[in-house]
Amino acid sequence: MKKIYSIFIGLISVASFGQVLSEDFNYADNALLTANGWTAHSGAGTQAIDVGTSNGLTYTGYSGVTGFTAAAIGNAVRLDNNGEDINKAFAAPVTSGDLYVSFLINVSTAVDGYFLSLGTGTSTFYSRFYARPSATSGKINFGIGNAAATYSTTDFDPNTTYLAVIKYSVSATGPVSLWIIPSGIPATEAAAGAPTATSSGSGNASVAGVYLRQYNASQNITIDGLRVYPTWFNTSACPLTLGTEVAVCDAITTAIDTYTVTIPFTGGNSGSYTLSATSGTISGDNPSTTATGNIIISGVNEGTNVTLTVTGACSFNKVITASDCKPINALPYSEPFNYTVGNSLGAEQRWTNVNTGDNVLVATGNLNYTGITSTGNSISFSGAGAEVRTPFTSTNSGTIYASFLATASDLSNVTVDLTNTYFAFFTDATGATTTARIWIRKNGTQYQYGLGSGTAPTNWSANLYNANDTQYLVLGYDFGTNLLSLYENPTVAGSSSSTVSVTPTAAFTTLGGFMFRQDGAANTPTMIIDELTINTTPTFTLSSSSFSQIEGLKMYPNPTKNNLFIETALNSDINVSIVNMLGKEVVSAKVVNNTVNVSNLTSGIYIVKITEEGKTSTKKLIIE
Repeated sequence: MKKIYSIFIGLISVASFGQVLSEDFNYADNALLTANGWTAHSGAGTQAIDVGTSNGLTYTGYSGVTGFTAAAIGNAVRLDNNGEDINKAFAAPVTSGDLYVSFLINVSTAVDGYFLSLGTGTSTFYSRFYARPSATSGKINFGIGNAAATYSTTDFDPNTTYLAVIKYSVSATGPVSLWIIPSGIPATEAAAGAPTATSSGSGNASVAGVYLRQYNASQNITIDGLRVYPTWFNTSACPLTLGTEVAVCDAITTAIDTYTVTIPFTGGNSGSYTLSATSGTISGDNPSTTATGNIIISGVNEGTNVTLTVTGACSFNKVITASDCKPINALPYSEPFNYTVGNSLGAEQRWTNVNTGDNVLVATGNLNYTGITSTGNSISFSGAGAEVRTPFTSTNSGTIYASFLATASDLSNVTVDLTNTYFAFFTDATGATTTARIWIRKNGTQYQYGLGSGTAPTNWSANLYNANDTQYLVLGYDFGTNLLSLYENPTVAGSSSSTVSVTPTAAFTTLGGFMFRQDGAANTPTMIIDELTINTTPTFTLSSSSFSQIEGLKMYPNPTKNNLFIETALNSDINVSIVNMLGKEVVSAKVVNNTVNVSNLTSGIYIVKITEEGKTSTKKLIIE
């Protein structure tokens, strides 16, 4: 679109002085945007972003010299590969108020990911605009978010031009809303109706420019007529200004509770205003007659977002993110996942979704394990998606244990062996600090568990499991000794030795939550979890397990330097695998005359896996 420097007065009154950015992409055919005011911040020159050959988008009332942009329809930008990412800076960073980003969008091929955002610098991005293929064949979905996307379930057509509007409230929480409009230009935000999708959190209190991203060779997206304004299509600012809302739960129980929202305002008594809300009852001060006060919305069910609509002297919407009025679970805490199959675990009263994405779901049936009677249902998750957290009584002394049944039922999505990912862990009382992590990785056709308290696992267990094998895992922390331990299939009440243990660099001061995590599409296998218990005493209550089945097993001396002797009641063929604390197998041998030569091993701690007639036991070995 070729820019025409005149004021267009039509459906919407435009005040050019309020414009933050204008871009019509009307450069020479195949011109690079980096040669026309844009800057590459990633992958510079690789599949460089250019404009198309007469591919400008058309939208009645927006494009063309008689439309809102008052610009000729010419070229448009193409995002059609994996490579260069670019940005165009504002004249000055925006540090308060709202930003409205409007543009025409046409998606030929959608690949799940974001392709446009606001940002600051070269690595801080928010108000991300996403697209993905819909579950409905031949359709696409759009989403918005400062980190992960919140997608609308509304289906849209590929190869169709839509008007997109993104509203970003410049702040650290950065509430963001997205409208996908198929025709016309709503005169006000309120007239646009409920946003297509909304999100909040992980924002930034400064916006420096608009960013375009190429992330997949299959993506095929055209963007045109980009405008950034401080108000809805640069209409005159409303004198009535709403501040940051405060939402407070009316009660916190295991039932569905309600919450009350208080929204401060200034600039009232400047006209007649009508207020309406999608849920709850409005009360408080009247902005039609009061200059400064509070609008109150009460009786809203937890988990239900509210849209406040203001009409009259000016019109706009404000989206309030729902509160979760969920209790802190008292110890001992037992979770049989006795919920409706298919429900999101984060929607249940004991749990909360920590972020967005594919949910951890309640699954039918149970895992079976000798010594544990499973009830209720189970949960399942795989690949990338939301994390879920359950809070419990904050603990800062003694010991704390979390035990559960687990299996990796499908490893096919994990494409790279020995890729580390963690899926279960303790948190502090607020959930802000994630610690005490159980890791998992694919190892050949099997998988194994690891333990760590930082960004990488410290130790790996020597035990390898097949898909659909069920394990009884216990994660324990001793505040007195600062020892974090993982027990796999413990057998004797109160006296089992840990499979692996770690001394965290910094001792945990308090633990008050437990989480399950989905990492990435190629990292997290399909997991099934059942029978979670959290307690301050050990939960090693099994009478038997698959890891203590070798009758009469003796292993000595321990510690040793040269030879290790192994005896059993059957005295049948015995195989031994010895693994160091990094998870590397250092000995794999058949026991001959009850003896294994370990003289080549360096001093340290090892794990010995002993197998006889299909039965396996695991023991710790110290080499002097």
